Amino acid sequence: MNVTARGRGTRTLFNVAVYGMLFVLGAVQGVIGSFQYSWMAGSVPAAALVCCAVLLATCLLGAWAMRSVSGALAPAAGWILAAFVMSLPVSNGSVIITNTAAGRWYLYGGTATAVAGVLISFGGWIRGQGGTRAR
Repeated sequence: MNVTARGRGTRTLFNVAVYGMLFVLGAVQGVIGSFQYSWMAGSVPAAALVCCAVLLATCLLGAWAMRSVSGALAPAAGWILAAFVMSLPVSNGSVIITNTAAGRWYLYGGTATAVAGVLISFGGWIRGQGGTRAR
């Protein structure tokens, strides 16, 4: 990112803040999705699939905005941490993410889309190295 500042320290601080916010955004998506994943459209776990699509978009847009793979890795790590913590049982036996089709789509599909977002961000076009060639 090209930030007009008076030194490398300010730019580094800005980048750390942006990566931190991307991590928090992924974690917030994980927490919200953990409570909303079970909405169904007929027999299709629509909310789980929408949550997966939103996570993929967040990873790709984060990588594009930061021009690095770390821009995709931060929201993916935040989502994985939040979603898997929310899937653990608590002392009274309650579970937030249940072992249903929607729960499996949310956890495994979300993990797969997080990994896909990070892998896709390795492409040169997401980091600004692609583009059109002069003819």
